[in-house]
Amino acid sequence: MDAIDANFSKRVGELPTGASPLVLTPHGEHTLLTLFDAQAVSRHTDFAARELQSRGEAFYTIGSAGHESNAAVALALRPTDPALLHYRSGGFYAARASQVPGVSAADDILRGAMSSTADAISGGRHKVFGSVALGIIPQTSTIASHLPRAFGLAYAMDNPARRDIESPWLPDSVVVCSFGDASANHSTALGALTVTAYCTHRRLPLPLLYVCEDNGLGISTRSPAGWVANLLRSFPGVRYHRAEGTAPLDLMRTATDAVAYVRQERRPAILHLETVRFLGHAGSDAEIAYRSAREIERDHELDPLLATARALLDARVLTATQILERYEAARATVAASAARVPREYLRSAREVAEPLVHREPVEVARRAARSSADRSRVFRTRAPEDEGPLTLAQSINAALRDLLAAHPQALVLGEDVGRKGGVYGVTRGLLRSFGPDRVLDTVLDEQTVLGTALGAALAGFLPIPEIQYLAYLHNAEDQLRGEGATLRFFSNGQYENGMVVRVAGLAYQRGFGGHFHNDNSLAVLRDIPGLVLAVPSHPSSAPGLLRQCAGLALAEGRVCVVVEPIALYHQRDLHDGDGAWTAPYAPPAEWSADPSCELGRVRTVRQGDDLLILTFGNGVRMSVLAAGTLARAGIEATVVDLQWLAPLPVDEILRLAGRHSTVLVVDETRRSGGVSESVLAALVDGGYDGRIARVTSVDSFIPLGPAAQHVLLSEADIVRAAGAARRG
Repeated sequence: MDAIDANFSKRVGELPTGASPLVLTPHGEHTLLTLFDAQAVSRHTDFAARELQSRGEAFYTIGSAGHESNAAVALALRPTDPALLHYRSGGFYAARASQVPGVSAADDILRGAMSSTADAISGGRHKVFGSVALGIIPQTSTIASHLPRAFGLAYAMDNPARRDIESPWLPDSVVVCSFGDASANHSTALGALTVTAYCTHRRLPLPLLYVCEDNGLGISTRSPAGWVANLLRSFPGVRYHRAEGTAPLDLMRTATDAVAYVRQERRPAILHLETVRFLGHAGSDAEIAYRSAREIERDHELDPLLATARALLDARVLTATQILERYEAARATVAASAARVPREYLRSAREVAEPLVHREPVEVARRAARSSADRSRVFRTRAPEDEGPLTLAQSINAALRDLLAAHPQALVLGEDVGRKGGVYGVTRGLLRSFGPDRVLDTVLDEQTVLGTALGAALAGFLPIPEIQYLAYLHNAEDQLRGEGATLRFFSNGQYENGMVVRVAGLAYQRGFGGHFHNDNSLAVLRDIPGLVLAVPSHPSSAPGLLRQCAGLALAEGRVCVVVEPIALYHQRDLHDGDGAWTAPYAPPAEWSADPSCELGRVRTVRQGDDLLILTFGNGVRMSVLAAGTLARAGIEATVVDLQWLAPLPVDEILRLAGRHSTVLVVDETRRSGGVSESVLAALVDGGYDGRIARVTSVDSFIPLGPAAQHVLLSEADIVRAAGAARRG
């Protein structure tokens, strides 16, 4: 830190004045001065954060030193252009702050690094580059995880359906997304860049500028010479620009040209910005362990602040003395910011979690009950309530039609959801009714499906993405865990990406299967803070659960996941020919009068005094069948569909358990990491003193064919477990 600081001051004093001055316009002079000031503020903010950390007052020191040339990119954009930034974007942040009155970059950055509750974006939860006033959407430090969201936002920006909705962004906005050279190798980055090229090939508008800040290192691993340039040039139809952080005037021209191209042509571009990294990867990184002292010192010659100082001197805008005075003025500004940061921190778990648990139940109910005034346009022959009993798949299809009709911002997207109508026909007919702008067939990449949804939500849409099979979700789970569910947390509720993710899942398919199509694990969804997980089991409740999730997404910005049991999609009977697994579709007039599907409510499907069975999904049907067998043996069971698996409806569980001496949890997921573990824990924690038992599937992947019956929970297993629980 001291070496970089001293080198700058020493070298500025030694810089010669060119014989022939550079000729700049007044605007060019002003921009160059603004660039230097932003770079200096960023540099001194990094220094201050390190100093504060040494005193135990700052807690995050991944700095931007050496990357300050990214400030030129900010100056080429408008402050209203949405930005999703790399974690070395201090220069960009400071430059954009200079464009918006009343915003102090040093205040914002240091308050985040110090975890102060005065932090304008996260409220003391994390140090992130984010600001509503600056149009900067906070991102986590997960490598490249924000690129699919950036693609989705750019894709939604020019979607014709945007004309009918409110959006926080101007119509001709450009989305900018920055990332590091090592991140360019990550599958998430490659997926986003590939789908960007794919959309360009299809001549779809995509106003997206990627900025790869290439310092040649991924922590300690070098990027091979020429590799990043060759990679970034390889995406067809995506215009490639290259610039050096040590050539500020050329960089500003290149950035301006790239932004103008993207804004005017509505086509994507990549700016490959060559930078240098000072101060190691982070505060804990001992760079000398993998780089020689000479190599580190040699990089000092590539200091972007020194390059901007040289340009100011060559253009006769400032003298060397004035440059140093300006540099020291930035130090004083940052020191004043550090001194006035309130040393106040979040004081309780409730305060920390507030953005994740904030509730607006009245508004949720209002949004969930909304219907279209012109349903006849969507249901051209008969409304679904006039169709007679529907299967689970049919009821979900009808609910999706109603959601798309009632909410012009709703989009259905996923693999094969449009022309084919979904693998199981659940989205059949939606494309014909609502068109390709609102029912989108995506590329075969779950990260892109969810990333598109995340970005579209930021543009004002209500995305309803589909993941074709539950096992496919694992390819992209970080888009929910690291991006979707964290946005409200890192922005203190100021940014939201509410959505309803539909996932076809769970087991018991006949004639088809294997573990990739019969996945019975929900663990990856149940431990994501703030995420809502619903599992419908019957066509009578599925539409209400979908509408409730839409209300949660719209009113509370919730990320909701609905896992739909594939084996029940087309099921009609409980017993042969009885039609018990179909149900009439409720008309809109009844939606607001039925609270049974509200978040935290359970559904009692059978009454009995001897035993309480708590279950969900396929377990509901199996438990009802098992209850019939138990009744013939003199044991009357109450069967309850939990419906909501995250958060669990604990109050309802305890209320119902209090009426029974025995509780059996029927869990079709695996014994380890399954739902039943949490249900039993809720009963114990809640003081339930009756007998508790559980029956689950086996800890195994699901094999193909008849062998699956050996590892999956069965009706007979439930009967045996119920009898054993009753005997104590």
